[in-house]
Amino acid sequence: MSTRNDAKARALGIPSATGLVIGSIVGTGVFTMPAVLAGAGTMSLLVLGVIAVGAMVLAVLFGQLTKRIPNADGGLYAYSRHEFGDFAGYLTGWCYWVQSWAGNAAIVASWVFYVDALFGWKPSGLGNWGIALVGLWIPAVINLLGVRQVAWFQNISVVLKFLPLLFIGLVGWFFVSSGRFGAFNMSGGSLYAGIGIAAGVALFSFIGVEAAAMTAKRVRDPERNVGVASLLGTGLSAVLYLLTSAAVMGLVPHTALVATGSPFVNAFDAMFPGTPWAGKFIAAVAVVSGIGALNGWTLLITETSRAIAQDDLFPRPFAWEDRNHTAWFGILVGTLLPSLLMLWRYEASTGLTVFTYLVDLTVVTVAIPYFMSALAQLTYLVSTRRRVQGWALARDLMVSAVSVLFAMWVTFAAGYQAVYQALVVLLAGLILYAFLNARRQRLGEAPTPVDAAVPAAGAAVSGRNGAHDGRAALAPRRAGR
Repeated sequence: MSTRNDAKARALGIPSATGLVIGSIVGTGVFTMPAVLAGAGTMSLLVLGVIAVGAMVLAVLFGQLTKRIPNADGGLYAYSRHEFGDFAGYLTGWCYWVQSWAGNAAIVASWVFYVDALFGWKPSGLGNWGIALVGLWIPAVINLLGVRQVAWFQNISVVLKFLPLLFIGLVGWFFVSSGRFGAFNMSGGSLYAGIGIAAGVALFSFIGVEAAAMTAKRVRDPERNVGVASLLGTGLSAVLYLLTSAAVMGLVPHTALVATGSPFVNAFDAMFPGTPWAGKFIAAVAVVSGIGALNGWTLLITETSRAIAQDDLFPRPFAWEDRNHTAWFGILVGTLLPSLLMLWRYEASTGLTVFTYLVDLTVVTVAIPYFMSALAQLTYLVSTRRRVQGWALARDLMVSAVSVLFAMWVTFAAGYQAVYQALVVLLAGLILYAFLNARRQRLGEAPTPVDAAVPAAGAAVSGRNGAHDGRAALAPRRAGR
């Protein structure tokens, strides 16, 4: 019976795991990304290429970590906890959990643009919020049905969106005009300012490279399949991003591109002028793509919170499972939070401003788990526990070092405001950890710190100003060892 249950839980093979990676990476971000990149100029394509290389290195890193810790539940959280202990694990898991549901809010913000374009709607802020709720809760229902339904829907949605995007990335180049590209730096500021604009949305578009690692408990033969799926899914996504983003920049005039939230509709209209169905078709593809990405990320949100809760480092209801091994409470909370976040953002701002704000918040909070994962592998490699030598050691050290520097650079490039907001989120998580750790100490699940003994009334004091001598209080404890 246990073998059958384990096989049911590990429902993801290489095709499904790769589909999960691609589906998590290629959401609706790619459909809005060219408009944001155009604001930085054509230099943004170089930044996108650098981010793609960094994402490929991260894919290799996560494969190495999973091979070393194949049964670790929770991916990035588990790697940090394995190497650095409960506090580092919680910090990593908290940041990743926050970026997951905040990232879902960013995905659905882009998704709303294409729903509006598909149906020709121009709703108010609350109207767009209602559309966003549909995009968030349909994947929640799919996830509540179980991981097999998630895998089936993920594979279908990846095919439906990958082929049309590849079409515009290849055929679209026959319609490109060099005069439509903007200048190298269109940020209106320094080169650094342009890099900051491009780096944020570029990294956001690659978040999901860790999808197979985060769901390793659901993947068959994770020691091999997680690394293969991560690298394959990230590589295919990188090629698609570069081809399509550059093609859209050459299809849509720069002034029109930076003013739209649905640039692929403009690109298809440019390829097939006078054909009303062209723009509607790609809008429909973007809608399906967004649902697929939201579907995969809802699973990742749930798996992250479930793994932390099972270790008693998160509120226990997040570990509640039904007969399909679905952590239903985590799904509900992980969908409710972005729903409320979208209500706040649509009340405060409109258009691309909503999308870019959520992107910036997501980028910095995910850079912290990437950084901690790279440090975990680096610690292992420079310790005496490592099993690799010679060229293999040099290779693995290079992967870890590049991953550390990449995560630091992304944090730096995101800008001061994003780092400030992420710090506030991190501090809020530490408040929750204080209460969780206190509960674990009461239950004997965590070591209780030994406080200095308080001298009895009338005990002698020493030192200036009559202060108690802490060394004297500790002396009996030393003698008793």
